[in-house]
Amino acid sequence: MTAPLRLGTRRSQLALTQSQHVADAITAASGRAVELVHITTEGDRSSAAITQLGGTGVFVSALRDALRAGTVDLAVHSYKDLPTAEEPGLVIAAVPPREDPRDALVARDGLTLGELPAGATVGTGAPRRVAQLRALGLGLEVVPIRGNVDTRMGKVTSGELDAVVLARAGLARLGRLDAVTEVLDPLQVLPAPAQGALAVECRSDDDVTRSLLAALDDAGARACVVAERTVLAALEAGCSAPVAAHAEVAEAEDGGDELYLRASVTAIDGSDAVRGSASGPATEAARLGRELAAELIDRGAAALVAASR
Repeated sequence: MTAPLRLGTRRSQLALTQSQHVADAITAASGRAVELVHITTEGDRSSAAITQLGGTGVFVSALRDALRAGTVDLAVHSYKDLPTAEEPGLVIAAVPPREDPRDALVARDGLTLGELPAGATVGTGAPRRVAQLRALGLGLEVVPIRGNVDTRMGKVTSGELDAVVLARAGLARLGRLDAVTEVLDPLQVLPAPAQGALAVECRSDDDVTRSLLAALDDAGARACVVAERTVLAALEAGCSAPVAAHAEVAEAEDGGDELYLRASVTAIDGSDAVRGSASGPATEAARLGRELAAELIDRGAAALVAASR
């Protein structure tokens, strides 16, 4: 009898839900049993802000160490948590179909962003969201917060905050969309690169696991993530920088897949922003990301990224 695949996962409710979803998909596609292996990361052990912990990778390194050590066969990450550099010896073997990448508002009394009064307190842990919310000029007081989804939402129900902004994808996976008072239009608040996407990683020399995971890969989701993260990498910015990017794939007139990419870099105080867009064949996602990043840099984006560090 073939031994179950060992899937490394963080212990948070969201991570466990995402990992179980991937485990079920593997079993459905291949018949192979999968068991979850709980791993605690540096980001889980500390309540400090992500930027203080070192930014990109704090939720990832322990999972990757387990992969290299052979104590797990694969790991599931929220793709936006991954550093943009490739990791030697490991490979993203699958990008499953992506959840809606937009941000969502959870506010008291069912209010939308525009209905919150000036001075209302809005919690978020992401510099990208802080910068974009301030740039809207609504007079909101943006408050830094950490913690899991329930902890953050609890700050609204307790009256500590007027609202929090969270990734809609996480709320969808946890079955908590009923708490959302507004899904934020990307024209107002552009999502983080790879938000809503999962990355399923394994050892690059593990051909059996790579073959099993290939059945889970969604070409459209992968193309969008490649384009968005290429912008991030070219700007030399991590997941804690105020960089946003959002790509969509649609059928072109010639029947091929066309990728539409938007990206922005916003000053933390909301006083300045650089935005741009690009489109082209989905097969050239990385090139589109590089070209859009170069355009943003020409227009001053690098200075905004540097100022956020």
